[in-house]
Amino acid sequence: MTQASLWHNDQQSYEFAELCNALYERELSVLANISANNVSALQGKLKSLPYYIKQTADKMLRVESPLLLDTQNASWSAKQGTNMPLTEQNAEQVWQWYQAINLLPGLIVPIVYQEMIVLDCVDRIDSEGGRFRTNRFGWFAADADVHQTAKEFRLLKPNKKVLMAACAGHRWKNGEKTRPVMPSLRELLLSCEINWKNYKKPLPVTF
Repeated sequence: MTQASLWHNDQQSYEFAELCNALYERELSVLANISANNVSALQGKLKSLPYYIKQTADKMLRVESPLLLDTQNASWSAKQGTNMPLTEQNAEQVWQWYQAINLLPGLIVPIVYQEMIVLDCVDRIDSEGGRFRTNRFGWFAADADVHQTAKEFRLLKPNKKVLMAACAGHRWKNGEKTRPVMPSLRELLLSCEINWKNYKKPLPVTF
């Protein structure tokens, strides 16, 4: 099957091309500013870039999401609240939510980091130890000291406001909202894996 055959009309093809172009511009700018000490790592990123950009553009067009898609900037948009949406998000409430569900690898989880909410993904579960690991931020457990080293980040339970804020790059400074940031390519991919109908379950794997 060719790439062109995946699209039903010219408008979808145009939007796909527009998304890819915006993603390429952004990612090449990022790569141009990283250290050149590890040439092999840079080469690896460049080789995999076309695959991940096409995957992201495809998923952003196909996913069922309450967010508005900006194809020119390859980003999601949503109304930003005055304050970070942290209602019923104290440590005890958060951990009770995770303990009450059938936790599965692939679940998208929100995390407060540097005055904004970012997305991560569960990749390992230690049922006996009562903890789980995410791809970027590592292990989380009921004991706050295990996963909040120096209080640099903390786990949240997913809800619509929290996840929309993360997907749209909303951030706050000194308790007030400020200009959103552009999520990374990885975060955009994760935003397309959110199960908006059931936050407790990862989306089914499709091929």
